[in-house]
Amino acid sequence: MHKDNQPLIFEMTKEGRIGYSLPDLDVPEIDLDELFPEELVRDEAADLPEVSELDIMRHYTALSKRNHGVDSGFYPLGSCTMKYNPKINESVARFPGFANIHPLQEESTVQGALELLFDLQEHLKEITGMDEVTLQPAAGAHGEWTGLMMIRAYHESRGDMKRTKVIVPDSAHGTNPASATVAGFETVTVKSNEHGLVDLEDLKRVVGEDTAALMLTNPNTLGLFEEQILEMAAIIHEVGGNCIMTALT
Repeated sequence: MHKDNQPLIFEMTKEGRIGYSLPDLDVPEIDLDELFPEELVRDEAADLPEVSELDIMRHYTALSKRNHGVDSGFYPLGSCTMKYNPKINESVARFPGFANIHPLQEESTVQGALELLFDLQEHLKEITGMDEVTLQPAAGAHGEWTGLMMIRAYHESRGDMKRTKVIVPDSAHGTNPASATVAGFETVTVKSNEHGLVDLEDLKRVVGEDTAALMLTNPNTLGLFEEQILEMAAIIHEVGGNCIMTALT
């Protein structure tokens, strides 16, 4: 049972109930055995709850009320990839001048959009103190990968080919080790302390001459802001590594 005494979806099962109705197929049926290797095909149907369509709709509606959303909270919240933007932003993003731009369109016809992108880059540079800003990454994990590839290129440009490891806290966003792996690095996990923050002593233990970077999520997946970022950066910089930070907001 849920904490509000509502039954779990599996507790509502009644044999023979169907929670969906689909139109008749208008394409030929496909034999799954011909598409997938035998070891990937189930021997028997998945053990899913058998409930009515009304029950399944109520189930997912109740789940949606447990999550934060733009209609149920006072500030935007989401993962690093998909933010809940204010609705006015969603409306503006659908303006024809944005939505109908083609990647191969003549630059002279998209100067308004390019000006907005340039202004945003300049504002971000001023706010962060960075020399350059790129808006090319299309999502959070894409941004992680971009940063890691820049770090990789930096080490290679200096002939430092031994930098093969990226340190990832156990409290980091789940995409961090995946991004590091895709970028060609080996991941090393650093533990959290009793407060849920990066354990500096464990960080000192895992760093070395093969450290390419520390990949930090801030706030971490516990919703905590790291309090010793300067100390962590100093530990990484001392062994010749770089730091990359992603935001879990």
